[in-house]
Amino acid sequence: MKGSEKFKTRIEDFLKEKSQSDCAFAPMLEKASKDVDSCLKYIISEVKKTGECAFDDSEIFDMAVAYYTDDTIGNIPEIRCRVTTNQPKEADLFSAPAPIAENPVQNYPAAFVPAKEIPLQQTKKQVQTDLTLFDL
Repeated sequence: MKGSEKFKTRIEDFLKEKSQSDCAFAPMLEKASKDVDSCLKYIISEVKKTGECAFDDSEIFDMAVAYYTDDTIGNIPEIRCRVTTNQPKEADLFSAPAPIAENPVQNYPAAFVPAKEIPLQQTKKQVQTDLTLFDL
């Protein structure tokens, strides 16, 4: 398996940022026995073990960190698969919806909020006291 260039770039960028912000992780990234291609193989093998098909970025990045910090990870077998990466620009169907306020007025945009609630007026049914031509 050879990871896509976009996938490889995202992992490399994350690892570089992590090594710059975490001085304890920086030497682990420089190990001669570890490289990005083997890291990608490790991530894919771990994903395959779970049987799931979608992961959060943080889960994948945690697997990358685990690869570099765990010296017991040895040779990883070749896996044939396809990897895709997505960066949602806006909310999608799987995002959590915005919480609904208990007060229904808070759910309306500002242009639609009524100034004050107007109670409904109940009208009494008028009793007909006058006689009509049909009543005779």
